Amino acid sequence: MFRIVFFEPRIAGNTGAAIRLAAVTGTELHLVEPLGFDLAEAKLRRAGLDYHDLAVMTVHADLDAAFDALLPARVFAFTAGGEELYTEIAYEPGDVLMFGPEPTGLPPEVLDDARVTARVRLPMLPGRRSMNLANTASIAVYEAWRQQGFALPE
Repeated sequence: MFRIVFFEPRIAGNTGAAIRLAAVTGTELHLVEPLGFDLAEAKLRRAGLDYHDLAVMTVHADLDAAFDALLPARVFAFTAGGEELYTEIAYEPGDVLMFGPEPTGLPPEVLDDARVTARVRLPMLPGRRSMNLANTASIAVYEAWRQQGFALPE
């Protein structure tokens, strides 16, 4: 299945929603520290409902540690300034869908990292800065899964 990476997430509720997304789709959720919240925070638990035990989640000390665990997979960095639309990618099982922190998105040093396969965007109306992190991840995961015929993870 696919792997979601949240690079330095800041809002517990969005990560809780991603835990639930991972549980219902069979994707893995990878969090890159530092986190802007405590994993025991009530908002995280509330947003994830009772799906925490059904999700595969890994916390990495930094981006290099995450890449060490995830590569040689393809890495798609989601950003408002991405060159390719998310629907133009032919996703493959094992692909990494990476998203940046809520207030800023992925920083230039991550977007320019040679390990990033492509910068990808979701369309938005002109003049809009960004979408909600959990919503964006959900849209991307479901497009990738749709392309695989909603095959169940092994």
